[in-house]
Amino acid sequence: MMSLPKSSLIYATTQVVANAAKPVPKAVVDNVSKVVVAPQKLVQTSYSMSKLVPTGADRVSFTLCAAPAQVRFAHTDVQIPDFSAYRKDGTKDSNSSSEPSYAGRRTFTYLIAGGGSVAAAYGAKSLVGEFVSSLAASADVLALAKIEIKLGDIPVGKNVTFKWRGKPLFVRHRSAEEIASEEAVDVNSLRHQEHDSERAKKPEWLVLLGICTHLGCVPIANAGDYGGYYCPCHGSHYDASGRIRKGPAPLNLEVPEYNFPEDNLLVVG
Repeated sequence: MMSLPKSSLIYATTQVVANAAKPVPKAVVDNVSKVVVAPQKLVQTSYSMSKLVPTGADRVSFTLCAAPAQVRFAHTDVQIPDFSAYRKDGTKDSNSSSEPSYAGRRTFTYLIAGGGSVAAAYGAKSLVGEFVSSLAASADVLALAKIEIKLGDIPVGKNVTFKWRGKPLFVRHRSAEEIASEEAVDVNSLRHQEHDSERAKKPEWLVLLGICTHLGCVPIANAGDYGGYYCPCHGSHYDASGRIRKGPAPLNLEVPEYNFPEDNLLVVG
């Protein structure tokens, strides 16, 4: 090989073929188109190829331009994951069919899923029950939610006021004349049309919330133009059935929920 000056060295390249083909000769080209061919020698690394570069060159780049030069080895020492400990006995043998054990495996799976679902539903029911019960009213509040009234202590024609849930409660023992008078009222002439039978479960007993439907005042019993209730604040007149007959109130007096567990006992709430 002849040496070349530094200024004449332009480019150098070397190729390595990974298969059985012969290597491509290395060539160095100068600016006078003189080619010097080096002896053929199989080169496989960048270090060995650098030994073929003429001395005195400033810089030489090497590129592997042939087909991929990969070498694969059989790694027979690698451990393959084994999940036999997690498999059912009927499916461990890879040479036999698992069809005969399919029914049993399916039954077991369904049994586990069903049992788990029942347990989850029972747990959820208990959790929801505990949560809802924590929101329920306490015993002292429930004790005030209802009121028992002995009707024998209320004379005929009188109205007695009780306190129930922080509100005035009117219990009126109506006479036969009051009952006949209220039942004879023409419903079509009323502002809030309700028949007397719709407001009293027993004709002789009238149970009302003593709150005026206009602005929440407390009416006066046995007063007014109709002998029932009268609100002096704004002049609302109610009859002996608690129905608005005159004044600004838009609705009748409210009738709470009540019942008669005994003849002389009234339970409101």
